[in-house]
Amino acid sequence: MSDANAEPDPHSRPRPQYGEYATPEEQRARIQEPAPWQEPVAPIMTDAPAGSIPSAPVVAETRQHPVDRIITFALLAYGLVNVITSVPAFLDYGTYAETMLGLMGVDAQLSDPAAGKPWAIAAALVLAIGWCLTTTLSVWNMRRSRVSWWIPLAGGIVFSLKAGALMVAPLTNDPAVWQALLDSTRL
Repeated sequence: MSDANAEPDPHSRPRPQYGEYATPEEQRARIQEPAPWQEPVAPIMTDAPAGSIPSAPVVAETRQHPVDRIITFALLAYGLVNVITSVPAFLDYGTYAETMLGLMGVDAQLSDPAAGKPWAIAAALVLAIGWCLTTTLSVWNMRRSRVSWWIPLAGGIVFSLKAGALMVAPLTNDPAVWQALLDSTRL
């Protein structure tokens, strides 16, 4: 047999000086350190002096923000009333358009009031879904004892602006209304 294919002599290998060939368990045994899975989960309890032991069980922490909860629920209730009253008004788009044009001081009518119906449905859905999302986020935040009054306020602003933009879109797309708007600004 040739010397190139021969196995090395195990006794010719240099003896390790610093534990290079030791397994992790052997290394821990040498330094007397437990493996991560061997460390205790709970701290070891020792005998404490009699005066330091509480006499009654610790009561769970009370809710920290009662005023915040009241304001949050009041804003959510106001938003729900707003959604409930706005949806029927949105769905009667012809009356809504006449009211909006009257408020703007424009004497015009929509050429096709039925064209605003899909926009009104979309606006009603935006308000309803927005209120549901805002309520869910507010309750989730309150359960974690965080200040939450700003969530219904911000949600109301954001979703009302989106619904309002959807309701105005058919008015600005109607050429007769657009011309009446331009004529009213020239006066």
